[in-house]
Amino acid sequence: MKKVLTLILLSTISAAVFSQTIFMTRSGQISFFSKTTVENIEGVNNEVTSMIDIGKGDLVFAVLVKSFHFEKALMEEHFNENYLESNKYPKATFQGKITNLSAINFSKDGTYEATIEGDFTMHGVKQLHKGMGTITVSKGKITAVSTFTLKLADYKIEIPSLVADKISPTIEIRVNCQYELKS
Repeated sequence: MKKVLTLILLSTISAAVFSQTIFMTRSGQISFFSKTTVENIEGVNNEVTSMIDIGKGDLVFAVLVKSFHFEKALMEEHFNENYLESNKYPKATFQGKITNLSAINFSKDGTYEATIEGDFTMHGVKQLHKGMGTITVSKGKITAVSTFTLKLADYKIEIPSLVADKISPTIEIRVNCQYELKS
C-alpha cells in the first residue's frame, strides 16, 4: 500500500511539474495604421514579447516603442520624439485575461474566438481595454491575432493642428503572435 501511495504521489507531482501551461514569444508583431485622405502611416514592430498562461488565461504583452519602424525615417523620428515620447515612455504594455477561457481547447487543433480584457498602458496612461481575437492551436503551437481601434486622445497623444489632416485621431492596431511552449 505504501508503494502504491508513493507511486500516486510521484506521478501527481510529475504531472504538475511537466504540464507546462505558459507559452511565449519574443518575436510577435504589432502594427498600427493611420488612414487619412492626405497620407497613410503604418508602423510595424516585430520584437514584441508576450506570454500566455493557458491554464489561467493570463495574457501579457510588452512592446518597446522605439522598435516600431516606418516607411520613412522622418515618420519614425516624429513618432518617437513628438507623439509617443519614447525616451520618457519607452514601453507599452498589456496585462489581462482571456475571459472566455473555457471556450478554447488548447489541447485540440482548431481556431477559437477569444474575448480579452485587461489594462493597456501607453504614453503613461493606463486604460481598461476589452477586445476580441482569434486563437489558433496547431501542432502544439498557438497563434493569436486581433485587430482593434484606439483613440490617440485617450492616451494623451496630441496631434498638432499643423499635421491634423495627416494623422487620424483613431488608429487601427493589429496583433499577430506565434507562441511556443516556454522551456
